[in-house]
Amino acid sequence: MSLQQEIIQRLGVKPQIDVDEEIRRRVDFLKEYVLKAGVRGLLIAISGGIDSAVTAGLCKKATDELTAEQGREYMTLGVFQPYGEQVDIEDSYAVAKAFDLKHTVETNIEDAVNEIALEVEFGFKNMGNPRHISIQNKGNIKARTRMVMQYALAFDLNLLVVGTDHASEAITGFYTKYGDGAVDITPLSTLNKRQVRQLAARLGVPQSVLDKAPTAGLWEGQTDEKELGITYEHNSDYLEGKEVPAEVREKLERQYLRTEHKRAPIPGI
Repeated sequence: MSLQQEIIQRLGVKPQIDVDEEIRRRVDFLKEYVLKAGVRGLLIAISGGIDSAVTAGLCKKATDELTAEQGREYMTLGVFQPYGEQVDIEDSYAVAKAFDLKHTVETNIEDAVNEIALEVEFGFKNMGNPRHISIQNKGNIKARTRMVMQYALAFDLNLLVVGTDHASEAITGFYTKYGDGAVDITPLSTLNKRQVRQLAARLGVPQSVLDKAPTAGLWEGQTDEKELGITYEHNSDYLEGKEVPAEVREKLERQYLRTEHKRAPIPGI
């Protein structure tokens, strides 16, 4: 078995999908888990990107169906989490409107992130190593602060925190383990980016979101493809078992092997 075949098998990606079947399967997956966990519903942070938009659509379908079937209200809470001024936050609100989310909240992370960064820099100074934290480090603080706020909301509202991780991120390790990767359930996990886009089109994700370059919003101008040096077209081709340029294959496989610790459970002894 080639490394490509091993990766595809491990991540569970299909070479092609039936979009309606995948939507149904993932909505049922969410419903079953909500009932099993005994919670009131689902929380999804809506960044304005395609992954969180698709996840929001699946969550809303799941909780609407549960409400109709169980005779009590189940909620999908959409959370908007700008860092100061978010130039594309209207896309987040457009997603909530497209899926008729009745429950939304905005939690601005700027003050919390800046306070954490300041305390870390004080710590460096007290160690005799005065320095500013790096742009990448502050980006990770943003991701982790967002998760702290999501779990703080979810705890008292008795909700599950839903993640947007999918196979095209997993292969590159492009998430912060137990930072923005720490969630309760991940309904997109066996889809690649192309397949996520297919679900988005069927669910009715706003066009402004479909047209955006994928970004984690970790710092100004950051995009996934620019940071990784791999297009999502090539990434998806690889995960569907297709041939990709040799340099792309090498880069993807090197990234996969280098980031194994991000996919593995926390090791113990």
